Amino acid sequence: MPELREHDAMICRACGREERASEGYPCADCGTFICLLCTMRGVVFCRTCAPKHPDLQHPAAAAEGTGGGGGAGGTTSGA
Repeated sequence: MPELREHDAMICRACGREERASEGYPCADCGTFICLLCTMRGVVFCRTCAPKHPDLQHPAAAAEGTGGGGGAGGTTSGA
């Protein structure tokens, strides 16, 4: 008998990351999946809907879309 392998992941429509479907929220406009990390950063709209609501987008989330820094994996200085 084949082994059952459930895969409940969805692609975040704000950042493109694949996350568990149960760990996210819908876009405030169209209802597509937005991952929990984006939600914690203040993202409430997917990439398609964000340009429709520039005045309602969180400032940090808007800066992230321009290639700004932030997040893990940055460079460190020191010996």
